[in-house]
Amino acid sequence: MRSVIGVLIMMCSALWMTSAQATVQVHIDLTHQSMNVTSNSGSYTWPVSTARSGYVTPNGTFAPYSLQRMHYSKKYHMSPMPYSIFFAGGYAIHGTYSVAQLGRPASHGCIRLSPGHAQQLYQMVQAEGASISISGAPPRSTMFAKAHRTHAGTHYAARSHHQPQAGLAYAPAGYAPNTVQSWQSDPFFHW
Repeated sequence: MRSVIGVLIMMCSALWMTSAQATVQVHIDLTHQSMNVTSNSGSYTWPVSTARSGYVTPNGTFAPYSLQRMHYSKKYHMSPMPYSIFFAGGYAIHGTYSVAQLGRPASHGCIRLSPGHAQQLYQMVQAEGASISISGAPPRSTMFAKAHRTHAGTHYAARSHHQPQAGLAYAPAGYAPNTVQSWQSDPFFHW
């Protein structure tokens, strides 16, 4: 009887160790706006977008609690969130069609990936499970503005033509109506 119990314990231990090793390790670095993934299929590093100024992507260690092939955000105008991996409240890792914004903060708090990488991660997590860790602090927005100061005034470097920016239709609170057009033409100038 003892030998049967011993064999069962060894089998359970072996199964536990196999499942523990099979878990996909996902680490999001807010400082570098990147995701490192380690799984049975390999190791990957992908650019991401996390919370922009005024929003938060939570730090910590999480386990996915819901996977949805396609989710539409009720909070943000039914925005599509393909290959969503929810890990804390309404926070998720998901695909984005705004791939030009990857590598810098741009979201309302979720972690955005290219649709292809989101699909690949979704399939790995679906097959193996996952542990998600998030650390670091988002880079300062001025770093992405690429400000260059000269004696004649403040000048901003042109953004790469590979990263088109959508124009804003409104100015932040506190701007007078007659300065909206001025603000839209140069939002980094402090009026």
